[in-house]
Amino acid sequence: MKYNYYIADVFTQQIFNGAQIAVFPHADGLDAKHMALIAREINLSETVFIFKSSQGIQHRRMRIFTPLIEVDFGGHPIIAAGYILGLCGEVDLSTPLSAMVFEQNAGAIDVYISGADHKPNFVQFSRTVKPLVDRFAPSDEELAQFLGIKLSALDHKKYAPRLVSCGFPYLIVSVWNYEAVRAARFNYAAWSQSIAPQTAAQEIIIFAPKSPYADADFNVRLLGPRIALHEDPPVGSAMPAFCAYLCSFEHTRKGTHVFSVDRGDEHSRRSVINLEMDNKHEESLTVRIGGHAVLTATGAFEL
Repeated sequence: MKYNYYIADVFTQQIFNGAQIAVFPHADGLDAKHMALIAREINLSETVFIFKSSQGIQHRRMRIFTPLIEVDFGGHPIIAAGYILGLCGEVDLSTPLSAMVFEQNAGAIDVYISGADHKPNFVQFSRTVKPLVDRFAPSDEELAQFLGIKLSALDHKKYAPRLVSCGFPYLIVSVWNYEAVRAARFNYAAWSQSIAPQTAAQEIIIFAPKSPYADADFNVRLLGPRIALHEDPPVGSAMPAFCAYLCSFEHTRKGTHVFSVDRGDEHSRRSVINLEMDNKHEESLTVRIGGHAVLTATGAFEL
């Protein structure tokens, strides 16, 4: 059989930026073995396989594979899948907004696809999480050493280092400016000698409350012992924890907040993630994550 696939750049409006995601919009008939082999062959960060659902045309079953394993949840794949389904005519784009449900291994996710001139324009999904926030954090000296930044770069005026988990723990650290985020270099030796490994966090969100780009309010980067020295990985899955972090400070008022986060720069496939969060000062937090995508390639597998 012939299985068509599409490659989309996600969280960007410019080709060759954002994260590359492969999407198989009609994957019915493929089993887990073949999906794993195909994902390994394509060798992108994530490959998405979409299946019909017994719940109706507004529902789709979705499975996500990296070149190594199947993953239960992915944010970038949602944006890519919504965009590609819209391009393939699988979504009614005659109205300003179309609602769908994507059934991932982690559960059902509400997805909203907006269109312009009968083409997909913007994809957004919603997640409600119950974050855990811990103010225990390494000392400033330890942070500066294992992040490879100057002690003076750390920001304590508006934010402070905290551990936040929405199912996966992150150590979140604020610095004064974008340049400090880009200059950071993870030091494994300093990390291992600090109290940081005791926090259970294996990834660090380092961010600046400003960006040199007009379309973003924060600049965010992931570092950690499992991330290569020069790697700048996608940050979409870390956004619920980042939103929960912002809400953990008293100066973040109750209400709905809308803002954008960017990752990378013009040399590293820059991404822009649009966020909305309903801060009610309650146990649960609803976050809406959205972005644009662009088509970069098409192909087919003959099986």
